[in-house]
Amino acid sequence: MRAPLSLLPLRLEDVVFEVGDRRIIDGVTLTLETGPRTVIIGPNGAGKSVLMRLCHGLLRPTSGRIAWNTPELPGAPRRQAMVFQRPVMLRRSALANLTYALKLAGVAQVEREARAYTALRRVGIEHLAASPARVLSGGEQQRLALARAWALRPEVLFLDEPTANLDPGAAQEIERVIAAMHESGTKIVMITHNLGQAHRLGDEILFIHQGRLVERAPVDRFFKQPASPEAARFLEGELPWQP
Repeated sequence: MRAPLSLLPLRLEDVVFEVGDRRIIDGVTLTLETGPRTVIIGPNGAGKSVLMRLCHGLLRPTSGRIAWNTPELPGAPRRQAMVFQRPVMLRRSALANLTYALKLAGVAQVEREARAYTALRRVGIEHLAASPARVLSGGEQQRLALARAWALRPEVLFLDEPTANLDPGAAQEIERVIAAMHESGTKIVMITHNLGQAHRLGDEILFIHQGRLVERAPVDRFFKQPASPEAARFLEGELPWQP
């Protein structure tokens, strides 16, 4: 049987998103390719999360076009996933959170528990399989959310501030999992306000300012020599952090 076509590249063409008379995304044209880890940064209110939700399909553009290389078919298992800053946990065990997600994704019942345990082991919380998900710590819940996504074997994973409000130790564990997912072949697209994290986990930077894609560059070049005055001012404002 021939392997399915890749979802990527994802192409955005002159995408606009408006709420009332406010233009939140302003004419973004962008192609996301297989491979490099893409990190989206920019000031608060720049439109980063809205742009990610547009890419994931949670929002529809006011105008413009967003298209995967091959469309996801209605009723077929999702081939891309998203983890939010504050993941929603179902009122059931950590393991059941995963098996339920796999059920919704159309995974055969005979496979669900093994895949769920594998994902829990990969993120380091297999010992919490029977624990109620809602009583886990913030860092544990975020790892569970990543396990829930990883169990689906997504081609693309969108991450919206996955370590916000976590202590350094918990954030380090989340970074480890993200790096492992990248190594397994999943395309990572991530928003972060942590510039050190962007430098550690990113291969390329998308800098968003006032709803526009102002700059796209390899991570080292962006931090050492930003090409736009907006990016330069943003990095200066984030001092004393330095790459």
